[in-house]
Amino acid sequence: MGSLQIFLSAAALLVLVLAAIDGAQADTMVSGTVFCDQCKDGERSLFDYPVYGIKVQVACSDSNGQVTMSREETTNWFGNYAVKFDGTPDLSGCYAKVSSLGQGSCGIPAGPAQSLKLVFRMFDMEMYAVDSLLTQPAQPMSFCPKSSNPVPAPVTPAPPRQVAPDPPRQVAPVPPRQVTPAPPRQVTPASPPPYRLPPIAPLPPMPHLPPLPPMPHLPPLPPLPPMPPVPFLEATACPHQSWTMPEYKCYWRAVSPDTEVAVIFGMPAAQRYGTDLTLWQGLQGRGDPYRTLLREGITAFLNSYNSLQYTYNTIEVVQQLNSGLMGSKRNVLYTALRFIRANSGHGKVPCKFTACK
Repeated sequence: MGSLQIFLSAAALLVLVLAAIDGAQADTMVSGTVFCDQCKDGERSLFDYPVYGIKVQVACSDSNGQVTMSREETTNWFGNYAVKFDGTPDLSGCYAKVSSLGQGSCGIPAGPAQSLKLVFRMFDMEMYAVDSLLTQPAQPMSFCPKSSNPVPAPVTPAPPRQVAPDPPRQVAPVPPRQVTPAPPRQVTPASPPPYRLPPIAPLPPMPHLPPLPPMPHLPPLPPLPPMPPVPFLEATACPHQSWTMPEYKCYWRAVSPDTEVAVIFGMPAAQRYGTDLTLWQGLQGRGDPYRTLLREGITAFLNSYNSLQYTYNTIEVVQQLNSGLMGSKRNVLYTALRFIRANSGHGKVPCKFTACK
């Protein structure tokens, strides 16, 4: 059976399980990230980083500006936050902002509030995303690039000059002209002519030199060996079975199999799975929606480090898994289904593992 058929069978099974769940409470999730704007340029750049311990408020207001609904959450070690609302309220006119600072803040909250964007609605569930919120230090860091277009200082025009009228002109009588005799002319003796160097004698002709012998022909250069492939730049996605095979252990680059799940995914994962569960143990989970979500989330985390063209980056994998854990069982199964699709390459991208040497 091909990988595409396996993926379609797993997807159909999850859809049937989703349809069989009754009585699940509808809920709404709002998620985003808070970054430290070290250069104070008002936008995400190479020098910015996510901050931990920031309180974020998601609020809704009426036409008079009065807050009608509000929730607060604190960012985790990756700067992510997820706010949960019971039911499916209309959050199209709501916003998120930094409400207070924590121990991970880099300065005062200077970034503007961001509006909520609906990204998903299914099975009486809604998910909203928020553009990055920013905090800023008092002054830009010394390593930040300087602005190439500084704002010129304002120029204050000078006041108009007051010109006083001329006084009446007094005409004095003209005295008689006095004729002064010219002084005697001084005669200067002529200067001697400038000194000129004698002409330089021409050089004797160079003797005739014999022609140089021809240079020997160099042998042709050997052809260069082909460039080795760069696996990180290739599109690849591998299922959880491949990550547990001994011949592929060399692909565990960013983390080791003994790394704890709580260290990678933060507090929500620690509350659900404990602090002692390792990534290798999490890859063995099956039969339970939460263990299935953890297995596929760990697989997606490893794939994001292994391929730059994977569907999710590392921060998105952590954020999606935490959002799934904070929702209902339908939300858990839906998040696991999305990870299964990405880990199978959507039926188009193969797993390009080769046996380690």
